[in-house]
Amino acid sequence: MDRIREVFTCEDPVLFRQQLLQWISAFDVFAVLDSCGSDVYGPPAFDMLCGAGMASAISLEAGDAFQALESFAATGDWLFGHLNYDLKNETESLSSSHPDSIGFPDLFFFRPTILIRLQGHEISIESLTASPKQIMDTIVCLEPLSSYQPGAMQMHPVMPRSAYLNKVEAIRRHIINGDVYELNFCQEFLGKNARLEPVKVFDALCAADKAPMSVLHRNGDRYLISASPERFLMKQGNRLLSMPIKGTIRRGAGADDEELKEQLRQSIKDRAENVMITDLVRNDLTRFAKTGSIRVDELFGVYPFARVFQMISTISAELQDDAVPVQTIRQAFPMGSMTGAPKVKAMELIDRYEVSRRGLYSGAFGYFTPDADFDFNVVIRSVLYNQRSGVVSVQAGGAIVYDSDPVQEYEECLLKASSLFHVLRAELIQQ
Repeated sequence: MDRIREVFTCEDPVLFRQQLLQWISAFDVFAVLDSCGSDVYGPPAFDMLCGAGMASAISLEAGDAFQALESFAATGDWLFGHLNYDLKNETESLSSSHPDSIGFPDLFFFRPTILIRLQGHEISIESLTASPKQIMDTIVCLEPLSSYQPGAMQMHPVMPRSAYLNKVEAIRRHIINGDVYELNFCQEFLGKNARLEPVKVFDALCAADKAPMSVLHRNGDRYLISASPERFLMKQGNRLLSMPIKGTIRRGAGADDEELKEQLRQSIKDRAENVMITDLVRNDLTRFAKTGSIRVDELFGVYPFARVFQMISTISAELQDDAVPVQTIRQAFPMGSMTGAPKVKAMELIDRYEVSRRGLYSGAFGYFTPDADFDFNVVIRSVLYNQRSGVVSVQAGGAIVYDSDPVQEYEECLLKASSLFHVLRAELIQQ
């Protein structure tokens, strides 16, 4: 069935964004991709892209999930969805032994009934059912979101601080022994009996972080509320782009801000972390890129975000003529910045030392276009919420290398999670 498309204009895009969030919250399945007003990576392809309602969908666990996605993507329509980190068990001979606190399926993609794109003052609405004008009239009659007033919440680390510090030392011994060069080590913080308003949490998080790869996704009782700054993989035509992040430092005030930025730029440790993952991503791209086409467009770029500076490298390539888009994602997944190097050994050790299943955290969320282009983020800086159980999950981590200091690594986890705790008004109860 073809979509009916109409284009409208609005006088106040800020108000319309609020009304759009209010409208989409009524759907059981939806996705909102929001650049949050950020142009840190240049002009965004859209201010907001939304898929609402479910014309069709696939929901699978690791096994033959990527093959099923390839068939589903052959419909030649817009698709939104996610890839859990635990799909590593399909791409490699691995397993996941820890409990999952939220319960997202390993892979979920849906073909939306309604597609809405907001760019400046222009609004494009495409629908398989109702007329776009009827949808537009409904949205603009809604009130904007009221301010978010969260209740008191406590977040508890699943892994005690002392255990985290000891495990970092154990990982360093693996590095000394040559098992891995770098390992991304994460921990989970849980809140219970929560009653969140996910759309308002997302709106507050966008305002606070202005992260360019932000996502709000609902799948029944499960929500992803993400302020991700990181791009996993994008395809435009035959061009591929990946932007791994490795290297984090807090923002400062006044002249201190510029000093901290330069400190990150010159950090030997952060450069070592970043170049190892850049090489790993380059190696992943060789599986489906034209020979000689892989380029490091930027190495050790330092980008400003609301609370932190990030060191980001940019790698591009040309896709082989016979490459299948879904299989390129499969061959690069999961993002090297969330594993370590060598990739498979790092993932084995991650499951040994972490105590929570990552699930959607450190996986990817994104979309396919009818032309088989795609863009996926890395699910970091995110709140995962199960409305039925009342469980809230926040995970954070960082790269462990030979000269990592366990206490500094723990503090970096808290820094990365700080904006999430702040928006949730959550008190962290240390163990």
